[in-house]
Amino acid sequence: MKHTFWPAFIDVVKRDVVPALGCTEPVSVALAAAIAVNKLNINYQNITAINVQVSANLMKNGMGVTVPGTGMVGLEIAAAAGAVAGDSNAQLEVLKNLTANDVAIAKNMLDQKMVTVSVANVSNILYSKVTIFSADRSASVTIANSHTHVLAIEEDGITTYIADPQPTSTTKSITSNPFTDASAQDIFDFATQAPLADIAFIKQAYQLNNDLSIEGLEGNYGLQVGATFKRSMERGLLAGGLLTDVLLRTAAASDARMGGAMKPAMSNSGSGNQGIAATMPVVVVAEFINADEEQLIRALMLSHLMAIYIKSYQNKLSALCGATTASMGAVAGMTWLLGGDIKQISAAINSMIGDIAGMICDGAKTSCAMKVSSSAGSAVKSALMALDGIGVTGNEGIVAHDVDNTIRNLSMLANGSMTQTDVQILDIMINK
Repeated sequence: MKHTFWPAFIDVVKRDVVPALGCTEPVSVALAAAIAVNKLNINYQNITAINVQVSANLMKNGMGVTVPGTGMVGLEIAAAAGAVAGDSNAQLEVLKNLTANDVAIAKNMLDQKMVTVSVANVSNILYSKVTIFSADRSASVTIANSHTHVLAIEEDGITTYIADPQPTSTTKSITSNPFTDASAQDIFDFATQAPLADIAFIKQAYQLNNDLSIEGLEGNYGLQVGATFKRSMERGLLAGGLLTDVLLRTAAASDARMGGAMKPAMSNSGSGNQGIAATMPVVVVAEFINADEEQLIRALMLSHLMAIYIKSYQNKLSALCGATTASMGAVAGMTWLLGGDIKQISAAINSMIGDIAGMICDGAKTSCAMKVSSSAGSAVKSALMALDGIGVTGNEGIVAHDVDNTIRNLSMLANGSMTQTDVQILDIMINK
């Protein structure tokens, strides 16, 4: 019976674990701009204006993060860069071909006040509508509900495309929960028992995010959280070992991503930081115990699928930091690599929810690397406690005796009272 879930699990991982160059909220705006320019069949010289309307949540995550290759933050430069040099077929890697000359052109557009950004009055949590104007034409592209889901296209004021509201078997609903009848046990069984050939594709997460981690340690990106750990070790202020290595290498990947490195992250649930958080702690543990390739692949699949499962009950964007839930996926893979079973994995996830539930998301920015490292540290702590038979119990706080119910409790918090927290956060950010 459990095998009936397996094809759906593979589909959802292939859908939600994909390469992404840069923070996915501004990249989504860049993609909409690139598609709109493509529809007009013009080049940047013909663009007279760019209008961007986004949901409040997308504004929160886009206003303070560096757009890769530009050295600038914000949705204005993302829209301009996408319009000038975006590859409309490259999805979340839309800016992969950006050159220094392209950036100069995009910056000039901003200097000429050609780009405007505003908050749209929409119910969609994730929403962007980009309209490109030329002398006598216009094209609008609306992306909503996921970072690459084109909801509608308008050309010269006429709607020429509307997404099919009825998903087919090959295009699963963007908002549906593929885990309605599944459990953490089902995810564990799949990751540890599925044919290796069916899940080996997840190894690309290691390749991309490990490369990004190396970049973060070698370059001067963001707050240099990972590099700070490394320098502190060299000065004798920190000792090496599993915990330090997890913090250092996980944070470094986030440093590079949030600092604008021109290297893609393997994302999870629409977020590069969530992909990093679900990958790098597992990679470090695998190397620490000299795991073989099969162990690494199965641990990564367990981590990424568990992270998607936990996130699937929450709004796409919320006031709850996504690095926390992704790290709850990582703790599953880490605990398994260290010899833990599903009971210990469940205890570790419960402990993490008892530890870091409520960490707020106040937009995408360089300091996200600190939250990524904090979440990774909680994962190490919770995994080691679980292996010793210790964990937060159902008698404490929002934690339930059953891990699946605990996950749902966390989601009720994120989707409920924290929606007002989200409003307050955005208000503070806009008016400070």
